[in-house]
Amino acid sequence: MPIDKEFLEILACPVCRGPFELKERDGKEELLCTKCHRAYPIEDGIPNLLPDSGVVRK
Repeated sequence: MPIDKEFLEILACPVCRGPFELKERDGKEELLCTKCHRAYPIEDGIPNLLPDSGVVRK
């Protein structure tokens, strides 16, 4: 289930409050913060935005 574009626009990174970009990695969608570069998994169409679930990607 894809993330709605309007929903994506109101989400913010829980660590730095930066905006997200929807990315695909290894066949799975994730939200990538464009400010601090943390990636958060999307599980069953639901973003897991717990700070500990973010992985820094460069």
